[in-house]
Amino acid sequence: MIHSLKAVVFDFDGTLAIPTIDFNEMKQRAHDAVKIVYPNLPDLNGLPLLEWLDMAKEQATKERLSILDAMDEAAISAAKDVELEAAARSDVFAWARTLLSELLKRDITPCIVTRNCTEAVRIVFPDVDEYCPVILTRDDVPIVKPDPDHLHRALALVGCQPEEAIMTGDHLMDIHTGKAAGTLTAGVCTGEATREEFEAENPDFIATDCWDLFLQMTAR
Repeated sequence: MIHSLKAVVFDFDGTLAIPTIDFNEMKQRAHDAVKIVYPNLPDLNGLPLLEWLDMAKEQATKERLSILDAMDEAAISAAKDVELEAAARSDVFAWARTLLSELLKRDITPCIVTRNCTEAVRIVFPDVDEYCPVILTRDDVPIVKPDPDHLHRALALVGCQPEEAIMTGDHLMDIHTGKAAGTLTAGVCTGEATREEFEAENPDFIATDCWDLFLQMTAR
């Protein structure tokens, strides 16, 4: 099966890298920072950070407030602080470089598509360019996953069609992204989601980790 692929697209934190980001802390720090700029800030309501920020900016726009740039700056600065602190404690999984090398040997392009910032990725994986020709963080795209545009931009850089790629991640968002983009999908149980949660989303593969996924794909 793996011989029909031209690209394997990976999420980063929890997928290729050991997860160390406390997303609740990140959202709370961002909320507190933005509230200084916009006291009438809506609650987090369980939303991911960027989606909550969009909701808050939409509310501010309805109130005819010219503070959107300041809200962005406050939230992203606070989030980046948490990301960089977490990056200093993280590393890629022990099998990551071997796996990516094996894909390259088979003329399959490994890609990274992440909502994290570029600086954090490169702290965790300083030699990433040797293993992943395509890396698109939130700093590189106008809109991040689960919007399929994030994934489509990576595939365009590889020069392959969605059906020639697989989106791989530890979060249900990665499955939603891949399905929306038209790729195969794989959930790995090394971070956010459990096997049972993945099963409910019916991805093409569920694996213990990305190395297990590679073994499954090469066995077919």
